[in-house]
Amino acid sequence: MKYIALFSSLILLLSACTSKNKNYDASGMFEATEVIVSAEATGKILTLNIIEGQKVEAFEPLGLIDTVQLYLQKVQLLQSKSQVGTRKQNIDTQLASLEEQLAYQQREKTRIEKLIAAKAGNTKQLDDINAQIAIIKKQIAATKENLEKNNQGVSDNTSLVAAQIAAIDDQLLKAHIKSPIFGTILVKYAEAGEVTAMGRPLFKVADVENIYLRAYITSAQLTQIKLGQQVKVYSDFGEKERREYNGTITWISSEAEFTPKTIQTKDERANLVYAIKILVQNDGYLKIGMYGDVRFN
Repeated sequence: MKYIALFSSLILLLSACTSKNKNYDASGMFEATEVIVSAEATGKILTLNIIEGQKVEAFEPLGLIDTVQLYLQKVQLLQSKSQVGTRKQNIDTQLASLEEQLAYQQREKTRIEKLIAAKAGNTKQLDDINAQIAIIKKQIAATKENLEKNNQGVSDNTSLVAAQIAAIDDQLLKAHIKSPIFGTILVKYAEAGEVTAMGRPLFKVADVENIYLRAYITSAQLTQIKLGQQVKVYSDFGEKERREYNGTITWISSEAEFTPKTIQTKDERANLVYAIKILVQNDGYLKIGMYGDVRFN
């Protein structure tokens, strides 16, 4: 009887442990939003003030790639823009002499018309004046058109140089190394003093304060969840300690996939499952790649 009682207790203990281990609706692994920051310029890395594990702010200056050649190009373009601007002509000034000739001929026309009215002049003089006025007006129109074309060409060249300067400014801005997100430096791929090229990875950063549990559920469980739903997330620390977190379902896959080998579902016989993401505020204990469980109710 003593052995039977001991055997019965052992069975109950194993059943309790099994029940405890299955007291969740889904399992998964923790992941974070990771960004590999690459160089956006080519040249020598002058500074790269980061270490692995360091927290950085979004768009905080972290380093600089050599910009001497870009700066010299910008100086040349600024000088070119200044020289191009001097070729623009003042239309009113250039037409001033022709406008004065036109005004003089028009006054002469008025005088001759008065003489003809007083029978003291002849029509040939009036015809000659009208011819002169017509010629001057054509000269004014032609000169104005040429000056406007010249000025338009100058304006186009000025705009082209301005665009080139803006492109250099953009390259100068991209020479400053920054993180696009707030997060923690996970891996550093380059060091100050090295020569880098556009597109070469410099470091990897991840937002480990807002961490996600990617879990997997069966089709039967889809009716139990919705976006924005609050759930409970659990993670084991050591052999006995187990922490509980509040989580929010932020994403539900629309397509089924085969169960990953490292993940168990509530129904282990399920072949096709749906992935979900649960946002959890990290207290510092959760790490990327750790396993976690979730309970919906």
